[in-house]
Amino acid sequence: MAGGCCGGCETAPPPKDWAWRRVLWIALAVNLGMFAVEVGAGVSARSAALRADALDFLGDAANYAISLGVAGLAVRWRARAALLKGASLLALGLWVLGSTAWMAVSGMLPAPETMGAVGVLALAANMSCALLLWRHRGGDANRSSVWICSRNDAIGNVAVVAAALGVFGTGTAWPDLLVAVVLAGLGVSGGWQIVAKARRELLAGPVHQAAREGA
Repeated sequence: MAGGCCGGCETAPPPKDWAWRRVLWIALAVNLGMFAVEVGAGVSARSAALRADALDFLGDAANYAISLGVAGLAVRWRARAALLKGASLLALGLWVLGSTAWMAVSGMLPAPETMGAVGVLALAANMSCALLLWRHRGGDANRSSVWICSRNDAIGNVAVVAAALGVFGTGTAWPDLLVAVVLAGLGVSGGWQIVAKARRELLAGPVHQAAREGA
């Protein structure tokens, strides 16, 4: 009835979405596994692009874990979680830029065979996650942030495979370094998108957010 929504209903948590939770658990497991694979391969192959992608897998795993933790909470808490995730993406992107600059000065040549093989495996993993998350890409900033992370990963993996071919063809590390810069740019861009949307949700106020939830 009309008078049934009073007090704290505008900040009440939404119904639990079990399909969303199940997809997040799958994506979390995939990203943790690929982080372990890529961090080892990145060190052994001396690849800046693989290291950047490994850290991205770790960041995504943390993002999925945070999303699972706030999935049943009110929209303001989910917006705060998205704000934290966006800031972490920005920080990660800036760190990758600094690390890539250091590797450019050191002049290390990566192993293209390892880069290519691991890049193809990572692409398959991220495409699977992206397909699972496609139907959940809309909604609040928290859900959008998960989709943006998955999308960026798939694009990054294509770039890693291209970098492997470039290193093999040119015999230089520059393709690997350029891809690492691209991955950092994706992280900064995605982080900024997430932060901007989360801030809009926090500034909109609980009444507007509740109306958006019911739309």
